Amino acid sequence: MLSEVLLVSAPGKVILHGEHAVVHGKVALAMALNLRTFLRLQPHSNGKVCLNLPNIGVKRAWDVAGLQLQDTSFLEQGDATVPTAEQVEKLKEVAGITQDGAKPEGLAVLAFLYLYLSICRKQRALPSLDITVWSQLPTGAGLGSSAAYSACMAAALLTMCEEIPNPQKDGVSASRWAVEDLELINKWAFQGERMIHGNPSGVDNAVSTWGGALRFQQGKISSLERPLALKILLTNTKVPRSTKTLVASVRSRLLKFPEIVTPLLTSINAISLECERMLGEMAVAPAPEHYLVLEELIDMNQHHLNALGVGHASLDQLCRVTMAHGLHSKLTGAGGGGCGITLLRPDLEQPEVEATKQALNDCGFDCWETSIGAPGISVHSAAFLDPSVCQALDGL
Repeated sequence: MLSEVLLVSAPGKVILHGEHAVVHGKVALAMALNLRTFLRLQPHSNGKVCLNLPNIGVKRAWDVAGLQLQDTSFLEQGDATVPTAEQVEKLKEVAGITQDGAKPEGLAVLAFLYLYLSICRKQRALPSLDITVWSQLPTGAGLGSSAAYSACMAAALLTMCEEIPNPQKDGVSASRWAVEDLELINKWAFQGERMIHGNPSGVDNAVSTWGGALRFQQGKISSLERPLALKILLTNTKVPRSTKTLVASVRSRLLKFPEIVTPLLTSINAISLECERMLGEMAVAPAPEHYLVLEELIDMNQHHLNALGVGHASLDQLCRVTMAHGLHSKLTGAGGGGCGITLLRPDLEQPEVEATKQALNDCGFDCWETSIGAPGISVHSAAFLDPSVCQALDGL
């Protein structure tokens, strides 16, 4: 069992192209968003397990002795099976979670306990530890915050229990695990996602684990070769939406107008494929004209998404505001509000970027200047971590 403090982080995700079309068997491209979730694991010998999630106001502690006495044999087959409703109820009892178990706070606690008990139960004794998780990602915005949480949890617990080696090297700010270790992290991150979402696609946890860019089609997920990091503005319109309702509305439009909507989905698929080809070229030798093609693809996809009926006045406003500054935007994820992405060409002057951010803030939106194509799950050296992250983990 490792005794040193572990610091890990995982990225969020955005869908670059292919949202909604992916439901109908088309290609989607997902990219790792460099707004990250950070986890600090501190081993102890005080007989307690403490979980601290400052973003959502959760502070919980359990006696290791009490957890040790619980019958957790229902986790035996926990390696890759879907936890049954009965197992989830048992875990809620162990966790002391009341009827509010379906709220994000309850689900985050549940996912933690599931991973802690499943991964650590092979140890002679359950470990005492403090875990703090703090995220730059807004929750419930379709940016993969729960997958980043699950990936961090899985990586930290597997490393502490020495199921996988700690890849951290002296004097290096961030290190990554070997491929076979990442596969194990991804498997457990998916289990954590199942506790939170029931039946996730597996895309979000794969993006958090592997980073970069992923192609997703009919359940098959593959990494793109060394994608370039693209600078973007990420904007949250803060307009709430239901993914389920929006997916259903596209399905009903497809049934109502099959000859109109089928070609739209085929066209969105072609946009994803063209973008994948472009990113491949840019990985070898990026040129200014590549960015112009990416901008055209963004515009065409946004129009198609509007034609599918998943646009929203707030997203139209986002596109208008950025277009006034010569920038190109589209929704990302379910649409109907939620978030949008704006591509920032490398030749852009910073004052122009600042003016655009200000204009978006003036609309009442939240806006971040960040990048996509970020590294996946990583372990950090505290000496190199941004002071603001250290302060957030310290609860300052």
